[in-house]
Amino acid sequence: MRTRHWSRLLFIIAPLFLNAGCQTAEQEPTLDEVRSIAEKYRDVNVAKAEGFTTDNKCVTAEMLGHPAAMGTMGLHYVRRDMLGLPPKPAPPGSGRVHGTGTHTDFRQPAMLVYEPQPDGSLQLVAVENLVFASAWHQRNKEPPTFHGRTYPLLKDDPNTKVDEAHGWEPHYEQHLWVFRDNPNGAYSPFNPKVTCRYHKPPLPAPQPM
Repeated sequence: MRTRHWSRLLFIIAPLFLNAGCQTAEQEPTLDEVRSIAEKYRDVNVAKAEGFTTDNKCVTAEMLGHPAAMGTMGLHYVRRDMLGLPPKPAPPGSGRVHGTGTHTDFRQPAMLVYEPQPDGSLQLVAVENLVFASAWHQRNKEPPTFHGRTYPLLKDDPNTKVDEAHGWEPHYEQHLWVFRDNPNGAYSPFNPKVTCRYHKPPLPAPQPM
């Protein structure tokens, strides 16, 4: 009797554990829902208060070996904890950025993308999730998807002069252009209506005398 009882109980609860952390396309938020959830991040100070930080690099298509006409990504603010990264970036020359993050829930995006403005302010244009390929495929055979669309894979090609993975280990990343119209499509990595023209990179650190 007891064995039969536990067998029936396991039959009932097993699917709950198997589905934990998995989202079907029907369970994923719509673009309108993502926009509404991320609205507060229009104020970059809100993002900073929640732990988002930036490497102050404004990324363009040309930087990653693509035609300049494809457009720009922009300036990224990231939650390092959600990407499975150490709290502080490694010093220059430490090799490619590697993390353990596999977060894909756009109800809390792990990355925010801003466009620098002429007055020095930042305008939110997109949200993004990024997962490292090695960490993802430890548990998943197929690439991550959003509403049936496969995340683009960024992997450096050693035969080219540019770094297609912008200094990171192979990873999947999905942009959602929910705050700026994108002629390339709402899911495209780059947007020709976004520019890095007004980005002001940090001044180099003063050298010792």
